[in-house]
Amino acid sequence: MSEAAIERALDALHTIRRKLRHHGVGRVRCIATEACRKAENGPEFIQRVHSETGLTFKVIGAKEEARLATIGCHDLLVAPAKSVLVVDIGGGSTELSLLDAEATRGQGLKGMLNRAQIIDWTSLKTGVVTMSDAFQGYDEVAAWPLMLNRAREIVAAWPGLANVQQRLADDEGYLIGTSGTVTCLAGVHLKLDRYRRDKVDGAWMSRDEGAATIDLLRELGVSGRAKLPTIGEERAPLMLAGCSIMQAVWEAFEGKRLRVADRGLREGLLLSMMYGQPKNRSRRRKGRGGRPSPQEAPNE
Repeated sequence: MSEAAIERALDALHTIRRKLRHHGVGRVRCIATEACRKAENGPEFIQRVHSETGLTFKVIGAKEEARLATIGCHDLLVAPAKSVLVVDIGGGSTELSLLDAEATRGQGLKGMLNRAQIIDWTSLKTGVVTMSDAFQGYDEVAAWPLMLNRAREIVAAWPGLANVQQRLADDEGYLIGTSGTVTCLAGVHLKLDRYRRDKVDGAWMSRDEGAATIDLLRELGVSGRAKLPTIGEERAPLMLAGCSIMQAVWEAFEGKRLRVADRGLREGLLLSMMYGQPKNRSRRRKGRGGRPSPQEAPNE
């Protein structure tokens, strides 16, 4: 990780720490994912975050990341689908998790927290940022087919791909997309004049609707995408990288319908903290009002 990226992250985390103190938050869980798993200076970054902010981050594995993302999407699993593929496009990796949707609906959220019904999964070693960085020396027109071919190759290399394809076909399955790429695609497809979670979360997109939206984003270019109210300047340069991954996944699963999830890893984490197995906190020191002070709160 570059020093500039580390400074940006620390600046954001200092702001978060101030908010935690202001609101008297007593229970915090901090996790790091692919960027810290992959970066040579990941451990040093985590230590620096702790020394400068007091926040303790745990680097979780790709399987745990996939599990939390599926938990966050638990109530988007609808009949008659017996299997659903959750597509979580991150910055440094993309997690694909095939869920037994029928069993998950039967066991409910608490059952899923105890044991997520993941039949098969993989972590693709590409995400929005890493894909964009790999082709940063190209203009967008030249970069698009290269990114798409790279994404297709990575998806095709999944050893379990054929079995998952057959399972979704036999089980009337569909895809759930949980990422900024997917929610931005949905916002543009729905022609929203501002981002509305109540419209985006749970919405459906067909493969043809997704393809038409991706084509529109390509035609607009970075400056045109930046003007869209549901994308903006910060995400505009990264959208095509995310779209290349989403399109490659869509193609691999024969144009299955996509259900949009404006939730995922974060919500899975929250649900685990709210309804998972309680931990013994008898030794925790108390702050004002009987709650732990933010400085003393464990980062779980």
